[in-house]
Amino acid sequence: MARPTFQPTDEQRKLVEQFAAFGIPVEEMTALILDKAGKPIAEKTLRKHFQAELDTGRVKANAKIAMTLYSKALSGDTTAMIFWLKTRARWKESPQAVELSGRDGGPIETSGPVTPEEAAAIARRLDEEV
Repeated sequence: MARPTFQPTDEQRKLVEQFAAFGIPVEEMTALILDKAGKPIAEKTLRKHFQAELDTGRVKANAKIAMTLYSKALSGDTTAMIFWLKTRARWKESPQAVELSGRDGGPIETSGPVTPEEAAAIARRLDEEV
């Protein structure tokens, strides 16, 4: 005797679309979508019967969030403006330059390799200055 063909309900379609919008993995959705016998459906069955909901759920959620972010940015929300410009307009903060110089702004003086004793003496002097 062949198994009855799975027939999704409108309620299940809405549920799968919501799960997709929330980012729930398909493997986890299968535990909550039950067949007529009350058993979880297989991932293959879920993908076969709910592909449209899986495809559109995430897109619809992203569109709603983007619309809210856009509205907040237009209304003057500084954080939303900065986020939008960094992600959509590819703005970025300028890197902060670090300049190293020697005594009184002069060049850095270097000498040959430092011995362990010299390194210890330098560390002691730095400790005394702090």
